[in-house]
Amino acid sequence: MSTGRSALEAWERTTEKEFQANKTVLGFDEYLSVLGENPERQLRGTSAYSADMMDHFGREPASADGESSGTAPIFRFSIFDKCQEFGARRVIGQERVQTQIYRTLRTFARQGLNNRMILLHGPNGSAKSSIAQALMAGLEAYSQAPEGALYTFNWIFPLEKLVKGGIGLGVGSSKSESLATYAKLADEDVASRLPCELRDHPILLIPARERLAFLEKFLGAERAQSVWKQMPNHLRRGELCHRCRQIADALLVSNQGNIKKVMMHVQVERFFLARRYRRGLVTIEPQLHVDASYQQLTMNRSIAQLPAALQGLNLFTVGGDLIDGNRGMVEFSDLLKRPVDSFKYILGLCESQSVNVGNTITFVDTVFIGSANELQLDAFKEYPDFTSFKARIELIRVPYLVEVSKETQIYSEIVEQISANKHVAPHATWAAALWSVLTRLKKPNSVNYSPTVSAIVSALTPLEKSRLYDTGEIPASLSAEDKKILRSHTEKVRDEYHNVPYYEGRTGASAREVKSILFDAAQNPDFPCLSPLAVLREIESFIKHVSEYDFLKQDVKEGYHDAVEFITTVRNEYLNKVDSEVRESIGLYDSRQWEEFLRKYVQHLAVAIKKERIKNSITGKMEDPDQSLMEEFEKIVDATGKGIPDSDELKGFRQNIISQVGAWSLDHPNEPVVYARVFPEYWQKLEKHFYESQKAVLTKMHEVLLVYGKGSSDSESLKLAQDTIRNMTGRLGYCEQCAKEVITFLLKQRY
Repeated sequence: MSTGRSALEAWERTTEKEFQANKTVLGFDEYLSVLGENPERQLRGTSAYSADMMDHFGREPASADGESSGTAPIFRFSIFDKCQEFGARRVIGQERVQTQIYRTLRTFARQGLNNRMILLHGPNGSAKSSIAQALMAGLEAYSQAPEGALYTFNWIFPLEKLVKGGIGLGVGSSKSESLATYAKLADEDVASRLPCELRDHPILLIPARERLAFLEKFLGAERAQSVWKQMPNHLRRGELCHRCRQIADALLVSNQGNIKKVMMHVQVERFFLARRYRRGLVTIEPQLHVDASYQQLTMNRSIAQLPAALQGLNLFTVGGDLIDGNRGMVEFSDLLKRPVDSFKYILGLCESQSVNVGNTITFVDTVFIGSANELQLDAFKEYPDFTSFKARIELIRVPYLVEVSKETQIYSEIVEQISANKHVAPHATWAAALWSVLTRLKKPNSVNYSPTVSAIVSALTPLEKSRLYDTGEIPASLSAEDKKILRSHTEKVRDEYHNVPYYEGRTGASAREVKSILFDAAQNPDFPCLSPLAVLREIESFIKHVSEYDFLKQDVKEGYHDAVEFITTVRNEYLNKVDSEVRESIGLYDSRQWEEFLRKYVQHLAVAIKKERIKNSITGKMEDPDQSLMEEFEKIVDATGKGIPDSDELKGFRQNIISQVGAWSLDHPNEPVVYARVFPEYWQKLEKHFYESQKAVLTKMHEVLLVYGKGSSDSESLKLAQDTIRNMTGRLGYCEQCAKEVITFLLKQRY
């Protein structure tokens, strides 16, 4: 019992300490002290508040290999990762969308009015709702931080014994005169408490005509003018809600114009945004009614104990989605699924930040964000009044991802769910991601490029284009000059379809559909693990449902949109991956040797071009660059493309090598050069050269693996097989079953 009492007391102390630290309940004069500490923060609107939230959690420039937008910088905002901690799904990629939302919010803040709805549009399953929910989760968490403190107010009316003869009753007692505010009265001393249902800002208690003068006297003229210019329109010229205006006016009359006595009834309260309780954060599903309501305040016990001066008033209460979402964010999910007439009021709402409710006009300060799929938006554009709507909508496109590494991250998040019941083999999510990305790509149109570029770009295969988007890898088959040209036009390739209705990433396999494929593949009893082979088998079944998915109906155009052939492409890429893994697990070579070979070649080449000498790492002596090493490398990779030396072409090849290393260093400052990424095509040629020289040995090794576990009498061969399986399970994440599956698959396909 003592332990429980001790824990309870500790909790009580902590709660009380947090309550005081958060300045949860204040008198109006106390709130003015908070306002004076940081007026810029306290007097911002929801657009500035939302943008500040995005900055609060941090941001960083998007990867050079990721999305870009001409000269405008693209950022990744950390809230779209950290939102997982606050109960929302992490948003993978979509840095361009994040940046557009941020810039739009900053534009609203500069205008002083949230005069547009942010409408996220894109194909089904492109993360539109996840983006909105991540923003809401961030706002909820930010409101709990000191930097994100939000305040509203309540009206407090004490018991008659404290104000005997007071409002509407007579002269106040000595006890009431000793009180500076009723804000902190104990519950037993409070007769009625009326909250501001709109959670209006406390500054609105000061009449609009006197607000600037008040701030100038409070903050000083120069500071007040600076703050005033940044304040949103509704805080500069806005008024209290209808009910609060009635109460304030009645109190002012009852107290014969004594504003001090009126403000005694004001209790400033910090409030926290909350999705679950619809406090400032509301998601509106498609429905057929206006999102605000109006009704007379019921005569409950609290209302019955209001002062006489207020009991004669017809006090009304407002409610509904728009009211609940005031001073926060309202999401209109699938906005265009509603009949257009049912949301025409949004035009006026966005323009004036007000909506007619009953016999009153209700003003709101809210960021409105909506979502719609492309088919609905296309139909909406045919509507006669679309032009009027467009003026009040900020369209932000949310396409499918076209980077395999980012798409893989989406599916990797569900691996934990699957791995609880079934082992997940390496590359399973990668296989799903590669296939889905290939279905989304569009063939480059040669007419969009200059003659020197068009032939190079139009020859890109879907696989080559996916590599270009994901890692910046240039096709190895291109000449050195063509590689330079393509590298310099990578951004143009990426943005080619950005400003057209049928943009890249509008069609293709949805992440939702691919997740279903992964879960179905995990249940396939033919495969002991969720492996790429199981995933590909499930995709083969999926693509038979042509009538159900529009992207499967697209005409194949020179290899693009060929969902069937992409299965073969993924299978071949998977073969390349596991071939290297199996060989390395056998122990024939260490892939790090290629990195070292490339590093030495570049090192000796750089010295040779400068006609300098290099220090021998063993003897410490200065020596000439190793010509034999350079010649061996150049012969293996066929530097001139002719199989025979050519001095002019070799000179160009060597200069290009140094240029590529320099370009990498500029793009990755303070990072060591990763030669496998700078020269992937040469890495592959080095591997191929080694494989050819060791083919007889590899064949023997593979024969050993075929009889693994079948009682082979060759103890040496059995040990080799066991070591290979052990390496695959210990280093690469395979289990014994999927390691055998991979080896068998590799042998059947290539040996």
